[in-house]
Amino acid sequence: MTEVIRKQAAQGFLILVLSVASCAIGQAPLSAPSPPSPGPNSIPIHPAAQLYLQLRHIGLNPSRTYKVRGAGLDRPGLHLTFEDGTIAFTQDVDGRVTGALFEGDGEVLLTPPSREERASMALGTGMAILEERFNSAYLRFNDDTFAEFEPYLRPSPDASEFAARLESTAENLAELDALRLFATFSRSLPVASRDQADVLPLSSPLLDRYLHVRVEGENLGAFDIHYDSLAYEEVSAGKSTEKDGVTYYDVWTSFSPPPSSPAPQPTTENLLEIDSYRISAEVKPPTDLTVDATLAVKIRGSGERTVLFELSRSLQVKQVEINGSPVEFINNPALEGSQLDRRGNDLVAVVFPQPLRKGDAFTLRFLYSGAVLSEAGGGLLYVGARGAWYPSRGLTPANFDLTFRYPSGWTLIATGTLVSGTDEASPAPAEPAPSSQIEARWKSDRPIALAGFNLGKYVKASAQAGPVRVETYAARGVEKDFPRTSSPLPPLPDLRGITPTPDIQVLNPAAQPSPAKHAQSVANEAARAVDFFAQRFGPFPYRSLSLTQMPGPISQGWPGLIFLSSLSFLSAQEAEGLHFSPARSSLRRIALAHETAHQWWGDLVLWESYRDQWIVEALANYCSLMKLETENPTEFRAILEEYRQQLQAKNKDGKTLQEAGPVTLGQRLSSSQFPNGYEAVSYGRGTWLFHMLRYMLLNTEPSPLNPSAPADEPFTRVLREVSERYAGRAIDTHELMAAFAEKLPRSLQFEGKASLDWFEDGWVHGTSLPQFALHNLKLVPKGNVIAVSGVLLQKDAPPELVTSVPLYAVIGHKNVFITRVFADGPETPFHIAAPAGTRSILIDPNGTLLTSR
Repeated sequence: MTEVIRKQAAQGFLILVLSVASCAIGQAPLSAPSPPSPGPNSIPIHPAAQLYLQLRHIGLNPSRTYKVRGAGLDRPGLHLTFEDGTIAFTQDVDGRVTGALFEGDGEVLLTPPSREERASMALGTGMAILEERFNSAYLRFNDDTFAEFEPYLRPSPDASEFAARLESTAENLAELDALRLFATFSRSLPVASRDQADVLPLSSPLLDRYLHVRVEGENLGAFDIHYDSLAYEEVSAGKSTEKDGVTYYDVWTSFSPPPSSPAPQPTTENLLEIDSYRISAEVKPPTDLTVDATLAVKIRGSGERTVLFELSRSLQVKQVEINGSPVEFINNPALEGSQLDRRGNDLVAVVFPQPLRKGDAFTLRFLYSGAVLSEAGGGLLYVGARGAWYPSRGLTPANFDLTFRYPSGWTLIATGTLVSGTDEASPAPAEPAPSSQIEARWKSDRPIALAGFNLGKYVKASAQAGPVRVETYAARGVEKDFPRTSSPLPPLPDLRGITPTPDIQVLNPAAQPSPAKHAQSVANEAARAVDFFAQRFGPFPYRSLSLTQMPGPISQGWPGLIFLSSLSFLSAQEAEGLHFSPARSSLRRIALAHETAHQWWGDLVLWESYRDQWIVEALANYCSLMKLETENPTEFRAILEEYRQQLQAKNKDGKTLQEAGPVTLGQRLSSSQFPNGYEAVSYGRGTWLFHMLRYMLLNTEPSPLNPSAPADEPFTRVLREVSERYAGRAIDTHELMAAFAEKLPRSLQFEGKASLDWFEDGWVHGTSLPQFALHNLKLVPKGNVIAVSGVLLQKDAPPELVTSVPLYAVIGHKNVFITRVFADGPETPFHIAAPAGTRSILIDPNGTLLTSR
């Protein structure tokens, strides 16, 4: 999946976006926005807009400026001390204090609860437990924080001077949390008369507590700490960092404290469920898109007034309606460096005229337009360099009914099945009249989490994969900046394809290849990939598969639709002319299979949260390698070796990519220290994790699979069951490990338990690349066998790491698999029986373990 399109799904998009917005906004530049002036483009001054502007431009209150000594704030895992200084609180909003600015002496203590999060904290700060003194702090909150300070406050003789001096600073920082606080206080906006029996009270400390503190630390500089009871993970800390001209938000830690009581915390989880989208779009090449989108929604929770959607920053919302009546909405720009910003999206907050009630159902209509398409040349367009082209609330499957109007001479392909109109592709399209228009309608065959479309001047080729029609759409030319040569292999493929490489030279236009010439071979190869995966993971999830050429080196996948890089349409000779390294050439060749595998892993089976996104990325990648293994085992092993080496590659600070963190940190892995951390770890380590699981389940001598009968191995049987069990819904890491544990042979039951907790704890949540060796090895003939004893050493690993290590006997010139031994800690004594004629014992000679060798 591509970061362009895919969202880090958490339980409940409102919770996710509030968390992302608050954390991301911590990266904002400290410049105060100007209040809007009257004019056609200004925000209408309605109650919701007034409240939002007040929260966004709040200043300090001189009459609430005090000396403070010995005050403390406690939240789960977090303790803030304000030892001695001056504090000015903000002006009231709706009769409540929402912020403060402190100068003086203070200290923060933040204690991550897990080994994984303490390691992440240490990577960012040098401390496993954050303990930092600070001399200033800005606070924003929606709860009783002011009351917590009151016992420690006393009059300040220089209150007016202090508040005046820091007024502009407070206003600069107010925008950081305006939308998050608006979500709280919008519940108190005036409402029409209505029975409120089923509506939750405004707020309570348990239901909705928010605290954002930006401190100026003595050693770490300015950084942010958040506590948000509505977030997927309540506590987080991080810092905005600029490196090599790029702004990153380094998340040092993010976690949920253990619950203080067995009662579940009330949240707005699954507040709004979208049943269907009905979208009518007019496409005006080369750039413009005008959309009328109607969403059928159901309400799953009561009491909220504000619902957030993501939409590309290139699209401007003109109107939002509920059941045909216009309602207020607020555009909140994403701030530089945030994940929201990197996805190319802004937030649109829709303000409901009354509190939502569980069980309500209505239609929500968005009217918007903008220049969201990009022209690349060669008859190729790209729909949104980044960002969502329809209002999105994350990975929530819905039915899509898409109608497009566009000029003749272009071909438009969308997710779903074409139910009316035409795709306008032909081997030799006639030149159409300039004013003629095409209207085509596409409907999804089942609820899908994402919908997309692509536009170009294509030639179509078709192939068949059993009952599945595979169609490829390719242009006669390539984009104007198509590469001629490339630098060595980049760190790793991007989420759905190949990362752009630096130092690209542009091809001479006269020598440009023609992808249309290879459209049929691409269709045939895609059909073979569909057949290969369908045999192993179950039927192809959709009626058909369309592949369209996309400019650039990155490929993307949607349900039933793949945007395939122009690089994938090259012949072997044309690719050779680009002088790719051997490893990158292999990655280019598996891109098509990788995207096809995503039709199962990422489109059919979703991921539960950002900590589980590695599953679909690594699975799609490893499944494409499984196909490669049946065709070219040497190339298969070369790619795995490349991943191993990249994990051990050092950055400018001498740190290896494996230190970026475990796969379960998701997008947090990409940071100022490791810009390619997510790709390197999710692809590299994630792919290796599945390779280890696969050969553990085989529990026999690993060897290249027999292409004639590979579909019956235990690994693929588990994946078939997973695709059936989780079709149309999300899976998390522990559920996936439990599915594999169901097929564990007895020899892989560590301490006699049919569980993979040892693998999940040490390998999935770990980062080590250990080394293994045998010590005190003794071979003693006993009857028809050889009694083998010794000590299995596990080096460069934490003492709690457990690994299932395959041991082989060397008999003549052959390596014969004997058994697996659990390396439990640095030294593990073992006693096994080997066949007669054994001359020595080898550890994993076929390289099925991720080690640092």
